[in-house]
Amino acid sequence: MLNIASIKNGIVIDHIRAGLGIEIFKYLGLDKADYNVALIKNATSNKLGRKDIIKIENTIDLNFEVLGLIDSNITINIIEDEVITQKIKLNLPEEVVNIIKCKNPRCVTSIEPHIKHIFYLVDRENGEYRCLYCDEAYSKMEV
Repeated sequence: MLNIASIKNGIVIDHIRAGLGIEIFKYLGLDKADYNVALIKNATSNKLGRKDIIKIENTIDLNFEVLGLIDSNITINIIEDEVITQKIKLNLPEEVVNIIKCKNPRCVTSIEPHIKHIFYLVDRENGEYRCLYCDEAYSKMEV
């Protein structure tokens, strides 16, 4: 059995859909970290069958909107003195700003680079977002 020690202070990103852990690991730049990190792939999960887990022995800033877009089932556990002090359940954000870039060449965001790219959630089940300005549709899988 694989044994990864508990962390004293830091963050555990849990319930990541199997296979997405490496994407989150790279997005967070953990491959360049100079502190302890662990990426556990395909761990057994009662809820998901298989899941990925990331353990970070450090405090870092996390963008919950981006993580929620990558996988809305993620749970973030904040660890202090080896105890979970905060548990954050992520969801698909209702609105995202400057995360998804509109690809419509006729959209005002293509012409005016200073305008924020704003997308709003229109279909939670399918993870579909639409551009506020031109109504161009994007699925969370395109992010």
